[in-house]
Amino acid sequence: MHIETLAVHAGHEVDPATGAVTPPINLSTTFQREADGSYRAGFLYSRYANPNRVALERCLAELEGGAIAATFASGSAATMTLIQTLTAGAHVILPDDAYFGTIKLARDVFGPWGLEMSLVDMTDLGAVQRAMRPNTRLIWLETPSNPLLRVCDIGAIADIAHAGGATCAVDNTWGTPVLQRPLELGADISMHATTKYLGGHSDVLGGALIFKSEGDVSQRVLAIQLSGGAVPSPFECWLTMRGIRTLPLRVHSQSASAAKLAECLEQHPRVERVHYPGLTSHAGHAVARKQMSGFGGMFSVQAGTNREQSIAIASRLKLFTQATSLGGTESLVEHRASVEGPGTRAPENLLRVSVGLEHVDDLIEDFTQALGD
Repeated sequence: MHIETLAVHAGHEVDPATGAVTPPINLSTTFQREADGSYRAGFLYSRYANPNRVALERCLAELEGGAIAATFASGSAATMTLIQTLTAGAHVILPDDAYFGTIKLARDVFGPWGLEMSLVDMTDLGAVQRAMRPNTRLIWLETPSNPLLRVCDIGAIADIAHAGGATCAVDNTWGTPVLQRPLELGADISMHATTKYLGGHSDVLGGALIFKSEGDVSQRVLAIQLSGGAVPSPFECWLTMRGIRTLPLRVHSQSASAAKLAECLEQHPRVERVHYPGLTSHAGHAVARKQMSGFGGMFSVQAGTNREQSIAIASRLKLFTQATSLGGTESLVEHRASVEGPGTRAPENLLRVSVGLEHVDDLIEDFTQALGD
């Protein structure tokens, strides 16, 4: 079944009580026990399960082609829960250009608990292989990466992980299941900050882990989810499901606009470099063409010669809102080094761009005037 059809129908059922086509929001935290001690629909307490969350998790599993999914209150909560399944002394391999919050979690939160971590250039398969240790339990990928949009070979790295007895997880937030299918490429887990493209309207916070198959790792994640309770509310689940229904249309439109805008900016004399895997000049273009059906709505651009000039360009933009996050209907821009702070790997003149649903010609005109003659 095509993903456009899945996005509309997966997890959606007509409400049997009322016939409502749009599912209701089930806000109840507790559910009535029957006279025989059973529960009418299997729901006991909303930390354990909720009708809206069950529907969302079923939807996400179908979208990614996985066996089971677990949802969380944020993308970071999803990442943290997966790391929590590891034991003290376990070793993880992370991209050296991963989302700074992921590295911070592994280093600052779990480092004192005994987690060992290696940061590696994931575009170098030899470096990934050399980083493997007997106690390596997880290789975490992020492709395209944030904010440099590096692309790594999911299948090849999954093979390295499995040969060493490790799990391979992919942050697929930027790729989305519309453009990239990590589980079909060999990964064990696909992770999403559902806040971004899946929700799609900049009004919901959430995260998810989708598993290729059920097993020890998925069961440990579900146990932590149940006991820890870092789960999304029913309303957040409902909003995310609403967003998913238009996900393919939004992603295809945003990808087409991002490609056109990136191509125009690459030719601009005041632009030093554009990082977008859809450009033939991008170092990861060939790998992206192999494992993605499109190149996404995100890119970063190095504009101006220094931090001050880059921030000034962002300030002159009129259709791009200066704000953190991505994947919404509106176009966003941010000076990434300012957001990440000390230790950032983002160049001082780099702007991260999330392309929205505005007409691309208007976005090109806006960026052109902001760059100046």
